Amino acid sequence: MKPAMSYEEKYKMMTETPVNRLIPRLAVPTIISMLITSIYNMADTFFVSQLNTSASGAVGVNFSIMAMIQAIGFTLGMGSGNYMSRMLGQKDGEKAQRACSTAVYTAFVFGLILAAAGIFSIDSLVRILGATETIAPYARDYGKYILFAAPYMTVSFVFNNHLRSQGNAALSMIGITTGGVLNVILDPILIFGFDMGISGAAIATIISQFVSFVILLALVVRSENVLKPHPKYFTFKGWVYWEILTAGLPTLGRQGLASAASVLLNVAASRFGDPAVAAMSIVTRIMMFINSALIGFGQGFQPVCGFNFGAKKYGRVLEAYYFCRKVAFVFLLVMAVIMFAASTGIMRLFRREDAEVIRIGSLALKLQCALLPVQAFTIMGNMLTQSIGYSFRATLTAIGKQGLFFIPAILALPGYLDELGLQLAQPVADLLTFIMTQIIVVFVVKELRQLEVAAG
Repeated sequence: MKPAMSYEEKYKMMTETPVNRLIPRLAVPTIISMLITSIYNMADTFFVSQLNTSASGAVGVNFSIMAMIQAIGFTLGMGSGNYMSRMLGQKDGEKAQRACSTAVYTAFVFGLILAAAGIFSIDSLVRILGATETIAPYARDYGKYILFAAPYMTVSFVFNNHLRSQGNAALSMIGITTGGVLNVILDPILIFGFDMGISGAAIATIISQFVSFVILLALVVRSENVLKPHPKYFTFKGWVYWEILTAGLPTLGRQGLASAASVLLNVAASRFGDPAVAAMSIVTRIMMFINSALIGFGQGFQPVCGFNFGAKKYGRVLEAYYFCRKVAFVFLLVMAVIMFAASTGIMRLFRREDAEVIRIGSLALKLQCALLPVQAFTIMGNMLTQSIGYSFRATLTAIGKQGLFFIPAILALPGYLDELGLQLAQPVADLLTFIMTQIIVVFVVKELRQLEVAAG
């Protein structure tokens, strides 16, 4: 077995290996992890959609609950992970250790609070999230199980981000992939084999998520040169939470607003009936699947960016950014062309029996594909600003897609354009977010070049 890499060797790898070799090496495991996560989200949607249109819509309603859980886990995980990368780049292991431990235990407590509050008010919760009278029973049966798993799901997201931030993306891939494969296997068995319906899909999800959690916990505890959460390093000191939340604020904005945007999308779609709710839910999952590969690639870029910024190698930060942006644009352009051409056929895979779902969803998918390539600039710009600690600007780029622009669009456009407004809301938000991000990134790049000159 190859011996574990020392911190000195890891530092040298992160700051000296050519970025066109280093980033793909780090990104492949994260791409696989993100794709597997999207696949088992799509598996739930696909298998549940075979039951009926209302059940399919219920998965979309509960996406908001999943987004809340992810908001906690990703905010604490990415916030502490980005700070840990910078501290490891500066060779300050104690501060990195405190951020690691504080984030893990905080995530567990917040997961417990969310679970207790959500389960206690599940009936009113699913209605607030946009469930219609016919969708609500399915949404309730699905949501109560997902909330039960919130405490360990939030910690899993933190572990996953911590492993990646330390350059151990391959380890995080093991836990995520195992759980994802198990979910895809369990879905048809529990939904159809045991005749559990939509509850079977939720139970399959929480079982697979628990398996992922156990594997990630074992990997963190047993792996060398990986920071481990320990009670003695947990602290309530303000500076730790300040660093975590400052770096994690963009993620909180993105994930929190994704949850709010999902609710508003469901509410807007419910005006046009269950087929519209189901169609937009399916399109959302498809676009998440495509974007997950891009996000996974960008997450291979983030530790490189954080390490090198901490090491004051600003030219290398910019080199990594331009490399990632170019690769991402080409990938998304190819995917946009393929998905645009196959949009109707893809929707038929999910709800062949419902022509309305296919009609609404195929046009929405085409419109979103038309703006897909610009996501390369938006997402990579956000990851650049977040990884180097430019919190305010990173937050702006993070909340544009699902907050600053999508929420006004989904509130206004359906009222003027009816169903077409529902389908256009996301593409309009994507275009405006792209423009704003480019303006921000121009100034960030200028600042990095000035730092590079000052550093000699």
